Amino acid sequence: MATRTIVTSQPDVACDVCERRLLRGEQPELFLAAGQPRTVCDLCVPRAVHNGWLRESEQPLPAPAAPRPRRGRSLFERLRAAARPGEEVRPARAEAAHGTAELEPYDFLSAGEATDAAGTAADEQGAEEPNVTRLAVELFNAGEHPRRIAGLMRSLGDPTVSVLPVDGVDGLVSVVVAWELCWYRYRIDVDDPGAGIEVVQGTELAELSREECVANAVADALGVLALLQ
Repeated sequence: MATRTIVTSQPDVACDVCERRLLRGEQPELFLAAGQPRTVCDLCVPRAVHNGWLRESEQPLPAPAAPRPRRGRSLFERLRAAARPGEEVRPARAEAAHGTAELEPYDFLSAGEATDAAGTAADEQGAEEPNVTRLAVELFNAGEHPRRIAGLMRSLGDPTVSVLPVDGVDGLVSVVVAWELCWYRYRIDVDDPGAGIEVVQGTELAELSREECVANAVADALGVLALLQ
C-alpha cells in the first residue's frame, strides 16, 4: 500500500523571545519592539510586557489636542491655587465684601446644634470624594482603556486597582491598574471630561505610592472597573 504525503499550508512561525517553533493551531501575539514587529507565544507574553514591548493593538495614544477654551478654571489655575492657599476669595465672600451680595441673618447655635451641624458638614465633605471617584470610574469605562486592561488580564491575571483623588487638585482623580510586571496610571479630570485621559506606564511597583498599591476597586474580564463597597 503506497504512502501519501500530506503537505499543509501552516507557516513556520517561531517565538522571538524563546525561539520556539509554534505548534499547529497555536496563535501568537504580535508586539512591536523598537519599531520592529515581534512574534510572541502565549508563554512568553509576560516577558515581552516586562521588556517594554507593546502590542500592535496597543499603540501609544496620540498627543493631546491643543488646549481649548473651557468653562471654569483650568487645571493649571487649580494647581496654582492649591499651592498657594488663602490667596483666592470665594465669589460669595468677595461679593459680600463689595456690598453686591445680600447676606442672610446669622443665627447663633446652641452647643448641641453646633455639634450636629459640624457632624453634618463633615459627612457632606466625606461624601464628595466617593462622588468624584465614581464619576472618574464612569469616564474610564466609557473610553477605550478597558480593552487594553482586558488584554493584559488575559496574560497577567487580575490586577490591583486603586482610584484616588489627587491631593490639592479639585476634580482630578488618579486610577492605577497594577500587576507585578507593569502598571498604568490614568489621570482623569472629572471637571473637564473632554480634555482626555493622561496615561503613564511603569514596570516597577516601587514607583507607586503605598496608597496606590491598596485596592479599592476591581476590574472584570472586559477591563471595566467598579469601586469596592
